[in-house]
Amino acid sequence: MKLLGKHLAVDMYGCSFENLNNLELVKNAILAALTQTNMTLLNLSCQKSEPQGLTVLALLAKSHISIHTYPDLGYAAVDVFICGDQTRSDQALAVLKRFLKPEKTKTTHIMRGDFGSQKDMKPRIRVSIAPLRRVRNTSAKVWRFLRNK
Repeated sequence: MKLLGKHLAVDMYGCSFENLNNLELVKNAILAALTQTNMTLLNLSCQKSEPQGLTVLALLAKSHISIHTYPDLGYAAVDVFICGDQTRSDQALAVLKRFLKPEKTKTTHIMRGDFGSQKDMKPRIRVSIAPLRRVRNTSAKVWRFLRNK
């Protein structure tokens, strides 16, 4: 199976409370990322939480971008999933970083639809040697017992 898309799961730390609690700024960040990467917006959904924090989800043609903010922690959880062109997810993330201004980020790259070889698709079987060790230990105890008699 060929690679279908790239999914970036990004933790942004050290963002300012004001940036993370500003719904218009976060919406503008996503819209700027879409403009920069020439992606098609189907729907933009926003939810402001009380007493602070917000969620913004951009549903795109074959993709999505979401941002969940925790202003009291200075933290934003960002997901960027883009089918096809791999470079656009990195470009979108760069725009979001420019708006949210995190001090530190942790990015997890997930290649969607990339199973590699047929061998990679087979489930892995775990083998436990604990029962064998118990048998070996028991037989050693029996031999010691018989030797001592």
